[in-house]
Amino acid sequence: MKQFKGKFKSVMTKSGILFSIASMVLALAICAIVIAILGYSPLEAYRAMAKGAFGNSYNFSQTIGIAIPLIFSGLSMAIAAKVGVFNIGIEGQMLVGSFAAALTGYYIKGLPMVIHLPLAILSGIVMGGLWALIAAELRNFLHINEVILTIMLNYVAQYVVSYLVNFPFKAEGNVVRTEYVQDTARLSVLVPHTRLSSGIFIALLVAILLAVILKKTKFGYELRAVGTNPLAAQSAGINQKKYIRLAMFISGALAGLGGAGEVLGYCGYYIPTMTQGYGFDGIAIATMGQNNPIGTVVSAFLFGALRNGAAGMNQTTSIPGELIEVLEALIILFVSTPGIFKYIQKQVKMRKAGK
Repeated sequence: MKQFKGKFKSVMTKSGILFSIASMVLALAICAIVIAILGYSPLEAYRAMAKGAFGNSYNFSQTIGIAIPLIFSGLSMAIAAKVGVFNIGIEGQMLVGSFAAALTGYYIKGLPMVIHLPLAILSGIVMGGLWALIAAELRNFLHINEVILTIMLNYVAQYVVSYLVNFPFKAEGNVVRTEYVQDTARLSVLVPHTRLSSGIFIALLVAILLAVILKKTKFGYELRAVGTNPLAAQSAGINQKKYIRLAMFISGALAGLGGAGEVLGYCGYYIPTMTQGYGFDGIAIATMGQNNPIGTVVSAFLFGALRNGAAGMNQTTSIPGELIEVLEALIILFVSTPGIFKYIQKQVKMRKAGK
């Protein structure tokens, strides 16, 4: 029995599950204090939030739908982090991926769905991957910090695509967007009038595949080795530049896939604001999920629930939905500062020893 408990504790500690749960609980507690100070009821706020996220089948479906692009942005960040690269350019990569999917989905006509839909998805994957590859190559050969590169490439993507969607590829009408993609390039919406599309199955499949690759393959081991200890990896003959290049391409491809899913799923066209904020959300989600693919999926569902719950809270109470952003910030703060929990653990041990 003791052996089982020891193994279970080791697994829990290693995966970071307990740490993430503790971070979330502490963030909820502090946010409750903030809500109370502002003159609102924390119980009412969290009840309304839970009802907005999970209260009925529509709300639950909407929560899952909101989580789909968050899963891809989180996975994108997690893969880059595994090789020790901080990819701040996820939003730009999602942007070019979604725009490429929109153009492929509309301008290529006469193909059956079994060809057209995968082709539109592939265009998003390739464009997102190539956009991230620019930063990887500049980092490898010119030794420019990838944080600066990816941030700047976000703006390049934003302005280039903004020009394209405002002028040569603008649909008729006052709204700035592309034309609707062909029906043969659409992902099916699983619950009518919600964001939940068949893209959720792609997201879950990709997460499982990444988890297996990282854990069970030579490629995954060498990828993690470069991120964990670059000097040891170099001594073992692992080509760091190659793995940074591959990891960044995969990271961008995942972001592009997430953008393509938004266009081909519930939306049906590209609009400039559709990927706004997803890149920085991905950083938070991957951090919360300990850069583990499965943990990242769980984290994305949590953030999806918080976002959808905030909308429900705004509709049914007078409590401002901006408090959800405070809660998210607190979760990220506690996840990224493990010293807080080490200090608490140390204080508990000292008190026990004193008794």
